Amino acid sequence: MIGSGSSYQPRGNPCAQCGKPIERPDWIESSPGRTSFLWFCRACDYRFEAIAIYDHADPDALAA
Repeated sequence: MIGSGSSYQPRGNPCAQCGKPIERPDWIESSPGRTSFLWFCRACDYRFEAIAIYDHADPDALAA
């Protein structure tokens, strides 16, 4: 699973309206536990947002 601290950027996400792949999001905004991606399809001029929500890491967990 990819956490909110990751530098991963989605690529080739399909447009929510026409289905054509979009190279990369126009805007990425991160906050604790979530990342929002603003997508714009140049094929049909549709704009939409996708939000990834992550489980909060347990700050008391110890690495083995």
